[in-house]
Amino acid sequence: MDSAAAGLARPPARKKGRRRSTGPFRLTLIGLAGVIPVVIAAVFLFLVVYAWPAIQFNGIGFLLTKTWDLGNLYADPVEHHGVLAPIGATYGCLVFVAGTLASSFLALLVAVPVSLGISVFLAEGVKRQLRTPFAIVVELLAVVPSVVYGLWGIIVLVPIAAHIIAPVLAAVFPFIPFLAQAGGSGFGLLSSSLVLALMVIPVITITVYDALSRIPKEAKEAAYALGTTKFEMVFFTMLPMIRPAIIGAIILGLGRALGETMAVLMVSGGALNYMPTTLMSPISTMASFILSQLDSAEQDQSGLAVQSLAEIAIVLFVITVLVNIIARLLVRTGASATR
Repeated sequence: MDSAAAGLARPPARKKGRRRSTGPFRLTLIGLAGVIPVVIAAVFLFLVVYAWPAIQFNGIGFLLTKTWDLGNLYADPVEHHGVLAPIGATYGCLVFVAGTLASSFLALLVAVPVSLGISVFLAEGVKRQLRTPFAIVVELLAVVPSVVYGLWGIIVLVPIAAHIIAPVLAAVFPFIPFLAQAGGSGFGLLSSSLVLALMVIPVITITVYDALSRIPKEAKEAAYALGTTKFEMVFFTMLPMIRPAIIGAIILGLGRALGETMAVLMVSGGALNYMPTTLMSPISTMASFILSQLDSAEQDQSGLAVQSLAEIAIVLFVITVLVNIIARLLVRTGASATR
């Protein structure tokens, strides 16, 4: 009896040993997971510290001003609000925020329906043995360098936008000022949005396709048993079931579009101090402007121009974080609604 009682008493000791053995492993995982927020916080803190003189100089007007003027870089800088700045220097990012948001949302307007259509086609409209090759082709679009998209945009898309798309839109929608401008060089909002849409489509498509492929077969059969057609089964059964995944894919694509630099720089037209008023207007996004103006900003002896570019990076950083927070809230709302 004593040995049996001792045998029954041994398992708790094993559990304690198991807990002790998993302690270091758990702490290691927590430490590795904590690296990501620490790096993000460090990057943000670095940008704020580096750009602090520009934040003091520009104030809140930085977000509301559309003028970007480096001032007189050949004269000695003067002190303004306790910060050395070139004479006549004015820094504002409203134009770049507008260009970034406009091109990104127009890109999503094109990319989302196309991506959903491709995803449904891969999941339900093609034979099983052909799904993998088609999916691989879509995935390959995601790994093409952005400079290749930009070069394709200059050679192919810009002439099409200037000589075909713009005249057609102006002829069909002459009563809409935003679409009524015909002609132009083709470099601008429309070309930037279409290039971004092409880059975003594979990101959204693969994410939604993976979610569609995980839907249980029983759910489809139950829909068919109720007498639905394939169209009804897809759009009233399958897509509502993966609503959180669709929202997450869209926000993931939006994040890609917000931060794209090289491809947009090559087809955007590089507008400066100019708000986009039509679909053919030249634009500049925050990321592309930082890249294009960095060399000129480094000529500023006071360093304020580069610090102002860093302030633009902070604005882009904050917008990206807000987009991800909104995405998390939408995914939670969508998940609770599907339940």
